[in-house]
Amino acid sequence: MIELRRTRAARRTAGDGAGPRWIPGFALLSLVWGASFALIKIAVDAGVAPMWVALWRCFFGAVALGAVCAVQRPAQPRDRATWAHALVVALLFNAVPFALFSYGETRVSSVLAGVWNATTPLTTLVFVLALMPGERPTVRRVLGLLTGFGGVLVVLGVWHGLRGGTISGDLACLGATTCYGAAFAYTRRYFSGRGDAAPALALTQVLCATVELALVTPLLAGPPSWPGVRAGVALVVLGAAGTGLAYIINLSVIRAAGTTVAASVTYVTPVWSTLLGAWLLGEPPGWNTLVGGALVLAGVVVSR
Repeated sequence: MIELRRTRAARRTAGDGAGPRWIPGFALLSLVWGASFALIKIAVDAGVAPMWVALWRCFFGAVALGAVCAVQRPAQPRDRATWAHALVVALLFNAVPFALFSYGETRVSSVLAGVWNATTPLTTLVFVLALMPGERPTVRRVLGLLTGFGGVLVVLGVWHGLRGGTISGDLACLGATTCYGAAFAYTRRYFSGRGDAAPALALTQVLCATVELALVTPLLAGPPSWPGVRAGVALVVLGAAGTGLAYIINLSVIRAAGTTVAASVTYVTPVWSTLLGAWLLGEPPGWNTLVGGALVLAGVVVSR
């Protein structure tokens, strides 16, 4: 019994010492992903078409991940099944939601887009319950989903009715998080468990997204144009940091603190998107955005 207590005490001590190692990475990841909404807004306000914002984001993300892989030299996936799953993951995780968020921010503020992003765990839960045979809809999860759905209605301000052009932006952002939910469930079931190194899988995914967008963007949005230095820098940072560096940081947090802690970064990103949107872009949030966002986060916490 004494030895068992000593072992437990040693584990607690080791855990306490290991805790601070992942906290800086977690904070940086929340900042990078929270800032992405302000960067998207800068680009679309400069006249960059939403499809081109998505394509440049994936392109610069692939460049950053390619540099990491060039240094670490992990074995790249070669089997057809991995690449086939990567095409689906890239479509759901990158190509479609990046374009939808970019379009959404032509209609709504970056603050509101960041709040919509907080619904991702709720949409993920819906797809996990639908696609994972081992998952069960408990009372707690249903209550969390209903609370989060109530938060969505508050953010939308349904008592005002449909608000013209902004409703299309809201629905685009909600469509993007729905894609994220499907992507997380699909990735968990078919992609993340494969034996390839995480940087190699990430590069494969983002390369597929870049190719997918490159095939359709010129047809839908015409040729690219130079948006100016400020928007150009925003696009480079959005891709290299928000789609490239973020994958590496996220992996380190998962390894140090586990997937549950890493996934909870979604709770913090709306704080950064709100602060940066108000500070950099002059986008003060309305009361219903703050209250609805709090309900969404409460729903996420209850459901998890």
